[in-house]
Amino acid sequence: MRFRFMRHEYLTHLRAMGADDLEAMLAVQAACYPPSMQEPADIVLARLDTAPGSCLVAVDGAGVCGYLFAYPSLLGMVTPLGAAFDPAREPDTLYLHDLAIAPRAHGRGLARALVSKLLSQNHGQGIAASSLVSVQDTAAFWTALGYCEVALDCPQARAALATYPGTARYMTRTLATRV
Repeated sequence: MRFRFMRHEYLTHLRAMGADDLEAMLAVQAACYPPSMQEPADIVLARLDTAPGSCLVAVDGAGVCGYLFAYPSLLGMVTPLGAAFDPAREPDTLYLHDLAIAPRAHGRGLARALVSKLLSQNHGQGIAASSLVSVQDTAAFWTALGYCEVALDCPQARAALATYPGTARYMTRTLATRV
C-alpha cells in the first residue's frame, strides 16, 4: 500500500499482528496514550491469542507504526480498559477495541486503512455491525467513518465504559453489504 504525505512517499504494509510485534506495538501505545490508558503486555498477548484474525499492524520502513485490536462481540457489550477479550460464540458486531497510529506516521490515512482492511476481511462472516469506545476526542473521526454514538442500556456495559478516563463514547456502525 502506498501513501503520499507532504511530497514524501511512504510504503506501508498492513498485516496480521504477531507476538513478535509486541514490543513495537507497546511503543506505539506509549506514544499515543497517557499511562492511565496503557494496557499491559500480558493482556495484549492474551488478546492476540484470543482473536488473532482481528488484530492488525501497519508497518513501514521504520517498523510498526500503527495497530488495531478487535474481536467478534455482541452489540451493547463493552470491554473494560485493561480486560481480556471475551469473543462471542454467535457475534453480531466486530468490536474495535484499540486503534493507534504513532505520531511519526500521522497524516498518512493509516487509521482509516486499518479499519477498512479489518472490516473488509470480516465481511461475509455474518457480522452485521461494528462497535467501539471512542476516547481522547476521537468521536469526529469515527463519525466520519459512519459510526454513531449510542446510549448503553446495560448497567454492566455502562460500568465498563466508565473504566476509560475522560469522555468515552460507545459508538456503532451498521455494516453494509460492501465495506
